[in-house]
Amino acid sequence: MTNAPESECDVLIIGAGPAGLMAARWMAEFVRQKPDLRIRIIDKRSTKIFTGQADGLQCRTLETFQTLGLAEKILAEANEMVTISLYNPDENGVLKRTDRIPDTLPDISRYHQVVLHQGRIERHFLDSIAERSDMQIKVERGVLPEELTVDDSKIEDSEAYPITVKVRHLSEEEATPAQFGHKAANGLFRSSLTTAEEEDAAFARQPGRGENETETIRAKYVIGCDGGHSWVRRTLGIEMVGEQTDYIWGVVDGVPHSNFPDIRSRCAIHSANSGSVMIIPRENGMVRLYVQLQERAQPGQRVDKARFTSEMVIASAKKIMEPYTLDVPEVDWFTAYHIGQRVANAFDRDNRVFIAGDACHTHSPKAGQGMNTSMMDTYNLCWKLGLVISGKADRSLLKTYASERRPFAQALIDFDHKFSRLFSGRPAKDMADEMGVSMDVFKDAFIKGNKFASGTAINYDPSIIVGKEGAITSKRDLAKNIEVGTRLASHKVVRHAEGLPIHLGDLLVSNGKFRILLFAGKASDPQQMQRIGAFADYLDSDKSVISRYTPQGGKRDDVVEVLTIHSNTREEVEMHDFPAPSLFPKYDYNKIYADCEPYHGGHAHAYQNYGIDEQKGAVIVVRPDGYIAMVCDLEDTPMLDAYFDGFMLAPAKTIGRQTEADWTIKGTKSNGVNGTGVHVQKEPAAPVV
Repeated sequence: MTNAPESECDVLIIGAGPAGLMAARWMAEFVRQKPDLRIRIIDKRSTKIFTGQADGLQCRTLETFQTLGLAEKILAEANEMVTISLYNPDENGVLKRTDRIPDTLPDISRYHQVVLHQGRIERHFLDSIAERSDMQIKVERGVLPEELTVDDSKIEDSEAYPITVKVRHLSEEEATPAQFGHKAANGLFRSSLTTAEEEDAAFARQPGRGENETETIRAKYVIGCDGGHSWVRRTLGIEMVGEQTDYIWGVVDGVPHSNFPDIRSRCAIHSANSGSVMIIPRENGMVRLYVQLQERAQPGQRVDKARFTSEMVIASAKKIMEPYTLDVPEVDWFTAYHIGQRVANAFDRDNRVFIAGDACHTHSPKAGQGMNTSMMDTYNLCWKLGLVISGKADRSLLKTYASERRPFAQALIDFDHKFSRLFSGRPAKDMADEMGVSMDVFKDAFIKGNKFASGTAINYDPSIIVGKEGAITSKRDLAKNIEVGTRLASHKVVRHAEGLPIHLGDLLVSNGKFRILLFAGKASDPQQMQRIGAFADYLDSDKSVISRYTPQGGKRDDVVEVLTIHSNTREEVEMHDFPAPSLFPKYDYNKIYADCEPYHGGHAHAYQNYGIDEQKGAVIVVRPDGYIAMVCDLEDTPMLDAYFDGFMLAPAKTIGRQTEADWTIKGTKSNGVNGTGVHVQKEPAAPVV
């Protein structure tokens, strides 16, 4: 065994599954802006990647992928989910279709649920990370963390590396997980949809690293994305709270041979006495079968997956689906799992070491939440972390990761607890059968849970970045159909320059910027234009949030971008009628939009959909992750100041030979903002000689 020199990095990501890759993708944006940032992502797995595994992508996840430039490529390969068919036993116990409902509630998003196996999703992430970071961020495979310590004395020092992680670079044999089962792949080996050359190019061992070499990594921040048996979570002493059911389910992917009429639809099948099946139609003609097995887990004991085979899972599915025939002659992937619902009692240690994804919440896969929620964890965390390590925001911002994501994780566990029991339970024979599950209750839970499962129902509580109450109380009556703390639903607007209809959501690119959406109202009205002009004067002043937080030498929209949407036609007002540079920067034709009738596609009525007065307008602040931060009037510029001052840091500015970064801060540990997010008085340190 050889020892390598110590190294330093700003962020170390442990685990290169969907949560870890989402974290790396966000970090790539900040590396693009600040190339001296050092980001590493390690994984104990070898060069082999998944086939099968997680597959469902919900509406909100696809909206997020669109802002990352991934949606189009993923949708081109994915299988779209349109219908859910419900099958239940009739009065004679014979299976029959009892209902069909839409897989995604109409009008909750421009996207609906699709399925694509995890290996391909990871592939698109890896390509995007390489492109956005100019190849600076690469997955380091076969790297096992063995020790993690935190120096408490350095926690609040923004320049320190308080976390020490000792890792070992594994041999190929050590890094290749043992396969369970017999004939079919279990998802730990190469995908059938990618070539060996493609994978090896992405996952090769880091140059210069030998087998069994040890390394000490000193990091400013660590993110544990290392799965349900998370080493990071256990090392931190964080406990999982919840329970295990006694239900055991098997999963099989393959191309079915069947006379079942809805074999290419999502189906929920309850048999009279043999258990339940969920069917998920997959890409390339495949189908995934989630099959309830007759064997039950013993309380407090771990299920030995090696005892289960794909043949056992298919045999159970055949019995449940009688009188229909079913055969799966070629199995692409299979697994077995024991349903449990648990959530971590903490999501971080001192806002320096974080856990995300399966590391902090586990549940059944049938609601299609595992991969989605995991990625949304790090999507929430890493724009905040990126702003902090870039020196743009105070560390107090990082507290909002746990305060926003843990309540959602608990809500997910509660939802899954109810849903999985309804799915696994025996159907009630009649209204007097209290031990059985009412199929009407099951359908109602399915429909009510649809919006929750889509990811579009998340509503974050008040905080320094969600202006619902207290010092920052949004004026909800200005945008009656908008809920602060939820994601901004996308509606089409028309780019004024040439009349192109564009989804507003497409303008919210995930690059770390806040957006001030100025719904300017009737700009053709002289009095309204005066209000617009006064707001523009504020933005152009040296006291505005744009001027205060734009880095020296940076562009005006590097941190806060202003987009204007007026309610006139393109004939009633011209682009040059809007004040420059705040609303209409020179030669930038992507800042002004109209809510009007385009030549093609029909009027989208964005003002009406958002509940905004077409005459007076409103101001909406949107966070870098697309969630609504606050709603105010054009005259409420002090509210804008107070919101951003609560967590943002002004860039260092030269003051003679002394910079603002050389100043000390009275009464606080952090640079610019105290622990409550309130600015404190600065006093200069000793003069620089």
